[in-house]
Amino acid sequence: MQSAYSYDHIHLRSRNPEATIAFYEKMFDAKRVEFVQSNGIPRTDLDLNGLAIFISEVAGGAVIPDAPAAAYVGLDHLGLRVKDVDAAIAELKRRGAAVIKEPVTIRPGVRIAFIQGPDNVRIELLQRTVIEISEAAGR
Repeated sequence: MQSAYSYDHIHLRSRNPEATIAFYEKMFDAKRVEFVQSNGIPRTDLDLNGLAIFISEVAGGAVIPDAPAAAYVGLDHLGLRVKDVDAAIAELKRRGAAVIKEPVTIRPGVRIAFIQGPDNVRIELLQRTVIEISEAAGR
C-alpha cells in the first residue's frame, strides 16, 4: 500500500512568538488558535486560511542567520498564492510590510513578489493566471 501524502503545517521558530503571531495577524489576517498542550503548557498557533502555522519560542540568545540573497540548499521561503500580486503587495505595504522583491513576471502567467517576515523568513506572493503543465498533467 502506497502512502498518500498531503500538507499539514509549517513550523516556525522565533525569539519572540508574540511578535511573529502579531505579524501574521496584521499582514495576512491569520487567526489565533489557542490551546493547552498535553504537558500543560499553553500554545498559540495560527490559521491562515487553512494553512496551519506552528510557532515555537527559541532561547533569546539563539543565532538566527541572515536570509541569503541567492538560492541555497534547504527550505528557502514560504509561498502564498494570491489572485492579484500587485494588489496584495500594495495592501501589505499599507500594513507596513518590508517588500524585498517588487512584483515581477517570471514566466507567462506567473507573477511573484517577496516580503520579509519575522526571523528572516522570506514570504513569496504568487499569482498564477494560467494552468501550469504540472497541474494539467495531474488531471
